[in-house]
Amino acid sequence: MTGGVRIGVLHPRVSDDFFYLPVDCFYGVIACHVVIRCMSNDVESLPQDPALLRAMIAALQTENQKMSASLRAHDLLVQALRVRIAKLQKQKFAPSSEKIEREIEQLELALEDLQVALAEADDTPPDEGDAPETNDQTSQPDEPRESRRRRPKVSKDTPRERRELDPGDTCPDCGGELRVIGEDVSELIDMIAAQLKVIEIARIKKSCRCCEKIVQEPAPSRPIARSMAGPNLLAYILTSKFDDHVPLYRQHEIFARMGADIPDTTMVGWCGGAMKTLAPLIEKIEAEIMASDLLHADDTPIRVLDRSRRDKGLGKGVRKGRIWAYVRDQRPWAGTAPPGAVYQFAPDWKEEHVLAHLGETSGILQADGYKGYAKLYTADPDGNCQFREAACWAHFRRDFHDVWAATQSEIAREALDRIGALYDIEREISGKPADLRRTVRQAKSKPKIDAFHAWAEKQLTRIPGKSELAKAFRYGLSRWSSFTLFVEDGRVAIDNNPAERALRPIGVGRRNWLFAGSDTGGETLARAMTVIETAKMNGLDPQAYLADVLDRIHDHMNNRLSELLPWNWTPVRTPAGTVQSQAA
Repeated sequence: MTGGVRIGVLHPRVSDDFFYLPVDCFYGVIACHVVIRCMSNDVESLPQDPALLRAMIAALQTENQKMSASLRAHDLLVQALRVRIAKLQKQKFAPSSEKIEREIEQLELALEDLQVALAEADDTPPDEGDAPETNDQTSQPDEPRESRRRRPKVSKDTPRERRELDPGDTCPDCGGELRVIGEDVSELIDMIAAQLKVIEIARIKKSCRCCEKIVQEPAPSRPIARSMAGPNLLAYILTSKFDDHVPLYRQHEIFARMGADIPDTTMVGWCGGAMKTLAPLIEKIEAEIMASDLLHADDTPIRVLDRSRRDKGLGKGVRKGRIWAYVRDQRPWAGTAPPGAVYQFAPDWKEEHVLAHLGETSGILQADGYKGYAKLYTADPDGNCQFREAACWAHFRRDFHDVWAATQSEIAREALDRIGALYDIEREISGKPADLRRTVRQAKSKPKIDAFHAWAEKQLTRIPGKSELAKAFRYGLSRWSSFTLFVEDGRVAIDNNPAERALRPIGVGRRNWLFAGSDTGGETLARAMTVIETAKMNGLDPQAYLADVLDRIHDHMNNRLSELLPWNWTPVRTPAGTVQSQAA
């Protein structure tokens, strides 16, 4: 039982005549059992007596009616789960957010199982079209979202194989000669399974017939010295672990299906060695991003194993660490600096960690109301401060939404509408130059913000001072200069969504690896996320990028390391058609 909800596990049972799929969900009273009759293809086994046949038909009709009712109940259950998940997602930032996230995970898994079962029982073929979409195609918006399935999309660079089904040269009826008048073409998406290979490196020894000098090519460098792991294998393991969130023990099982026994302990050593190889590049990414004068910042909890706590009898041996994300993203205002994200791990939530992370940085910091940032905004005796604070309207809006969802307050509803009008303006100027954004905001957003301020102060005199609605108003009014900075500077975003998006992979990963094994493990996770997420923000396939960098970094001159940064690295195609990579 989690949060008042219990999801029944699907346990199919098969008999000679029936396939039973029980589904139980105790929100209220929804419970259904989907029963699918397995029709026999053996026509000869049917009775010859018309009366018996009519009885069988009547029984089947009754059974079909029951099955239809069950499927309708099944559909209702799916819709109920969707509604429940949607409600919980709106509450993700409440004080009990961790419990709610766990409940969302359970509901999403149950919903997925139900949808698969419903699709299995549905005889209607999926309407996906004859061809997958490519990047330059757009899906048709005419049909409602629930009535159609989105067609799969594939990259235009995806390899294609043509298989021709030729009826021959002669007519099967009269034997006449056939001529081509056209063709019908349909497409399937298939997959080439991953495959391991052993590369045997033979260094031929030769001796000079004149002077007997022995000549041999030097051994090529390896990503990890004296290791059997090649760059593509290491890139696959790192991407699977830190981007796809597949723990190493599961990767061991995957490799076993490929016919390779790679122990978990070996992969642990490979991950550590690969991260050590990538360390100079990661440090350069961190230096480049943290030198920005405009950063987004946010943090999220991560559970860390601490056996000393269990030994002392202080719980289950798990404590709460933090992962911070610092993001540079100038794309919304057409800036020239490439995007990137830096992740930092800390064993707790003390302000000293933030001060250390941002010790050499200054400018504008867009973040939430965490008290640890306060010293960064405090002016020195000369009146100068390290950072100007830019607040997040999405966080502000969330407070009003929580009040409206709980009380249906008309005042909260109006606050949401007023803030929504600001976001309508932001959508119009997304991707525009900073000067244009400032001009539009001064003309359109500033009057709305001034009106919101006056209206908010008036509402505070009408509502109880200790109410949640009053707290929401005071949160914004007490930091008003931070909330209005985006009107004065076209580079500043209306909210801190870039940093929140950067932390989503951590939330996804928690479902799989649950906790970091130690503080050192948390630091490794942060460094890996830095290089992988920065590569993704620059439109790169992180696995292809890591494979190339691991293959070349030892032979690359240190003073040209910047050529391997994600925003300088580009793939090139050789004349033979194979894809290689090089730095720009």
